[in-house]
Amino acid sequence: MITEAKRMNQISEYFFSKKMKEIYLLEENGVNIINLGIGNPDILPPNGVIQKMKEASELDHANTYQSYIGIEELRIAISNWYWKLYQVRIDYNYEILPLIGSKEGIMHISMSYLNRGDKVLIPDPGYPTYSSISKLIEADIIYYDLYEKKGWIPDIQSIVDKNNMDNVKIMWINYPHMPTGALINLEKLEKIVFFAKKNNILLVHDNPYSFMLNNERPLSIFNIKGAKDIAIELNSLSKSYNMPGWRVGMVIGKKEFIHNISKTKSQMDSGMYYPIQIGAIEAMKNHHDWFKKLNVEYSKRRKIIWEICDYLNLKYSVKSCGIFVWAKIIDHKVNDYKWSDNILKKYHIFITPGSIFGKNGKGYVRFSMCCPVNILEKAKNIIFS
Repeated sequence: MITEAKRMNQISEYFFSKKMKEIYLLEENGVNIINLGIGNPDILPPNGVIQKMKEASELDHANTYQSYIGIEELRIAISNWYWKLYQVRIDYNYEILPLIGSKEGIMHISMSYLNRGDKVLIPDPGYPTYSSISKLIEADIIYYDLYEKKGWIPDIQSIVDKNNMDNVKIMWINYPHMPTGALINLEKLEKIVFFAKKNNILLVHDNPYSFMLNNERPLSIFNIKGAKDIAIELNSLSKSYNMPGWRVGMVIGKKEFIHNISKTKSQMDSGMYYPIQIGAIEAMKNHHDWFKKLNVEYSKRRKIIWEICDYLNLKYSVKSCGIFVWAKIIDHKVNDYKWSDNILKKYHIFITPGSIFGKNGKGYVRFSMCCPVNILEKAKNIIFS
C-alpha cells in the first residue's frame, strides 16, 4: 500500500475548499446559496486593463516562457507603485520578486528559511495558510495571541514572557489584519520591528488590504527605519485591483532575501504569463481615483452587512478596514461553527465561522463584502423576513 507523507497528517483540506464542495452540492440540488464567506472580489479591474491584456496576448512572444523574476517593466511598475502609495523606495533590479499570487510567497519564504524544528511565530487569529505551510515544512509553531481588547495588536512583552526566543526563525504579521480588519500605527509597528531585530527573526509582513476602506495612511513595513535589515513584505493586486484569478503578487525585501527566495521559486514555476504582467502594469497606473471609487462601493456594501449584524445581534467595529466585517456573537454560549451552519441551513446564506482563524476567533464570524449590493439586500431581506 502506498501511504502519504507523514507531514500530511499535520494538515487537513482547506476549510473553504471543503465548504465550497458542500455549497456546490446544495446548489446541484436546487438550493440557491448566497456566499458571504469568501473574499473573492466580484468587481472588474480598472478600465483598460483587460484590453491591454488582450492586446498583449496577440504578440508573438506572449506564449513563451517568461523571466523567473518578471519582466523589467513590471518590476519598475511595482517600484513606482510603492513610492506613490507608501512613500517607500524599492530597487526594481534587486528588491522585487513578482509572484503568481502572494499565497505562493508564503510557501517560497517558508521553504527558503525554515528547517525542520525551527520555530515560527503565527498570529491567532490569523490567515490559516501560515499554519498549514509551517506544518508542511515541519516547523514548530508558536501562536501569539491577538485580542479585541488590545486592538488585535501583538503584545510583545507577553510573547517574550511566555516563550523562549531561541531558534525562532520567522514571525508573520498582517496589517490591515485579516480576519479582523484591525489597523496598526507606526509606533506599534516599530516595536515589532525592534523585537525582530533584537532576536534576529525574519519579520514577514503580509500586506494585501492597505487600500480598502482605510481612512489612515497606508503603511508598509518599510516605513519603519531599518526594517529592511530583517523584514520582507508580501503584497498583491488581487484585492486592490479585483484581479484574484490573475494571481499577481510580489515579495519585497533586500537583495539577499529576494535572491534566496528566487532560488526556491525558480524550481516551482516558469514565470508569469506575459499578458497578465502587462495587465498588472496597467492596473498599477490607477491610484487615488480608483481606490476612491472602489471604496464608495464597499462602503455601500458594508452598511448593509452592518444592518444584518445589528439584526442578528452581532457586535462589530466601525473602525476596521479591508473587505470583511468581523463580528462577535453576543451570546457566549453559541458556538460559531454551529451558528454559521444554522444560518446556512435556515437562510441559505454562508458566513464564515471565526474559529477557522484560530482559537481567538472562537465566538466570532466573518462576512465578505465581495457581493453586489442587490445580492446583499436580498440576503438582508431573507434574514429580516
